[in-house]
Amino acid sequence: MSLLVIGTLAYDTIETTTEKRTDVLGGSAMFFSVAAAAFRPVQLVAVVGKDFRPRDLEMLAKCGVDTSGVEHAEGRTFRWSGRYESDWNTRHTIETQLNVFEKFDPKIPPAMRGAKFVFLANASPVVQAKALDQVSHSTFTVVDTMNLWIEIMRPELMALLRRVDGVVLNDEEARMLTGERNLLKAASLVLGMGPRYVILKKGEHGAFLMGSDVHFSLPAYPVGKVVDPTGAGDTFAGGFMGYVASQGNIAPKTLRKGMLYGTVAASYCVEGFGVEALEGRGLRDFDGRYDELLGIVTP
Repeated sequence: MSLLVIGTLAYDTIETTTEKRTDVLGGSAMFFSVAAAAFRPVQLVAVVGKDFRPRDLEMLAKCGVDTSGVEHAEGRTFRWSGRYESDWNTRHTIETQLNVFEKFDPKIPPAMRGAKFVFLANASPVVQAKALDQVSHSTFTVVDTMNLWIEIMRPELMALLRRVDGVVLNDEEARMLTGERNLLKAASLVLGMGPRYVILKKGEHGAFLMGSDVHFSLPAYPVGKVVDPTGAGDTFAGGFMGYVASQGNIAPKTLRKGMLYGTVAASYCVEGFGVEALEGRGLRDFDGRYDELLGIVTP
C-alpha cells in the first residue's frame, strides 16, 4: 500500500554536552522517510532551498523514497539549532529559521494523491489541512503536532483532528490539548475530539496506543549510548507507519506490531547525529531489535 508523508527537510545545528555538529541532515519528513522506507517505498512532499545538497536527495532515493514531490524554492532550507542537557530530556532551542518553509504551500503530485496511508508531519495545521485536501480515499491518515500549534492555532487544529484517523502527541502536548494531567484520561479526551487512535510518546519511558479496539503500552528499547535524540519521535512515526502500510490494514494486531517497530526505529535514530545511524538500515536490522524488544515485553 502506498505511503505518503508531507513535512520538512532541514539542516540542524546540534550541541550536546560532548560534541557540536552543524548542517546535520534532519527535518520531520527526513527522519520519517528513512525509517519508513525500511518497510516499503515512501512518497515525499516537502520544500527545500537552493542550498540543499543534491547528495542528500540521492540518499533518500537510494533508500526507496520518491522525491518527485520535493519543491525547490528560492532561498535557504529550513534550519534549526538546539542544545541538549546531559539528561537528554532538556532541550533548548537556540534558533529556528523557517526560510523557504515559511511560505510552504504543499503541492501533492497527481500520482501521489491516491496514497492509502498518509502521515502529516509536524507543521501548521493550516498547511496540514491543505495537504489533506489533495488526498482522496486514504485508508489511514495520521497527524503530528506540537505545543506551539495547540497554543496559537487551536481552532484549526481541532478542525483537523476531526478529519484524521490518528494523532501523535507527547505527554506535554496531550496535557496541554486537554487540560488533563492523567495521561490515560487525556488520551481518552483526545479520542473524543475526532481521531480513532491516539499515540502518546513518553520518550525514554516508551509509548502507548489507545483506540476503541486497542489499548497497548510498551517501554523504550534500552539504548546503550544516546548520541543525539533529535528526530526520535518522527523516526518512531516512520517505523510505525512503514510497518502498518506494508501490511495494508489497521487491525489491532498490526497497530501493536507497528508500535514495536516504531520503538525499534527510534532506538537506531538516537545512536547517531541526524539520520546517520538510520542510513542503510534494512528490515533485517529492524527485525533483530524487534525480537529483542519482544523478549523484553513478553512474560
